[in-house]
Amino acid sequence: MDAKITLSFSEAVIIQAKELAASHNISLSRLCEFLLSKAAASGAAYPSLDELPVSSWVNMVAEGQAEYVRKPRTSKAAKAEYRSRK
Repeated sequence: MDAKITLSFSEAVIIQAKELAASHNISLSRLCEFLLSKAAASGAAYPSLDELPVSSWVNMVAEGQAEYVRKPRTSKAAKAEYRSRK
């Protein structure tokens, strides 16, 4: 059974990732699932994220260092933000 999650990326990364997924005839969701499954399956064997076997593929899509931005917000604010993006 599939479950849904919400992820945030810069618009440039999303555009590049969609192009990459389309070039391999898969959806962006399946591309993310593939990358996460590779990372989770081999994560214990690699001491850093840079050494994961998918890192070179991820680096093709990403630009620069990963920036993790966490915004504290209420569920009401999250729903409002979600609805405003539709």
